[in-house]
Amino acid sequence: MRRLIRSALFVPASKPRAIEKAAHVGADLLILDLEDAVGPDEKPAARDSVDDALLTWQSSGAIRAVRINALDTEWGAADIRAAARADAIILPKVEQVGDLHAARSALSSHGSSIPIWAMIETPLALMALNAISGAVGTGLAGLIAGTNDLCKALRCSSEQERIALVPHLVHLVCAARARGLYVLDGVYNQFRDPKGFRAEAEQGRALGFDGKTLIHPGQVDLAHLYFGPTSSELEAAARIVAAFADPENAGKGVISLDGNMVERLHLDAARALLSTASGNDS
Repeated sequence: MRRLIRSALFVPASKPRAIEKAAHVGADLLILDLEDAVGPDEKPAARDSVDDALLTWQSSGAIRAVRINALDTEWGAADIRAAARADAIILPKVEQVGDLHAARSALSSHGSSIPIWAMIETPLALMALNAISGAVGTGLAGLIAGTNDLCKALRCSSEQERIALVPHLVHLVCAARARGLYVLDGVYNQFRDPKGFRAEAEQGRALGFDGKTLIHPGQVDLAHLYFGPTSSELEAAARIVAAFADPENAGKGVISLDGNMVERLHLDAARALLSTASGNDS
């Protein structure tokens, strides 16, 4: 069963209180951050906190991930050794297929087969997205838009409804859907601006993202609200399933329902929606 991943909360590994609080906010994915949220002098101590953080999050119901520093940095090798005990690894600054294979090889050397999520944060990554998303044998599970770094590298603005980023975000979603991967939207930096968060989250969902990465616990419930299925969507899905289950419609490829022509591809989508919603409720 494919579970919903609507919220992915970055938690600084150097902040014990933030780690403890994150265990109780209900996020679908918790990301212990050893990279951007941790200064160079703090990185060794932050890495030492990985085991305790994973234990703290054990009963949270979330997927427990660790974002390491890139493997070509002085911290990467030690980070991936510590992260091998997590449920997943978040690999930053992925720009080529070789980055994924290097991470897979390193994890395997530590006896780990956990999935990898790739952060897409640079123009080179965008240019290589087809190859990255189709990398065979790497255990790639999802793509994450690193929108802050993308804006910086592209020298574009995230203002005006992210108009400069939208073509790249659509490309990211398309690559993920073509390969059966999860895909998460970037963070919204103004964590005290729920109205702005809503606008960006609703845009992200309209573009096709599964969920959104977050920088503050207060954004978790909002992400669930804007990325989770609505009651009307669940009701519509249930009606589609019930309609095709009617003996009168047995064997039909297309039926009329509520004034719409509904095909079996809509039935598959309805079943998937109800299944994932049920899986997250359990």
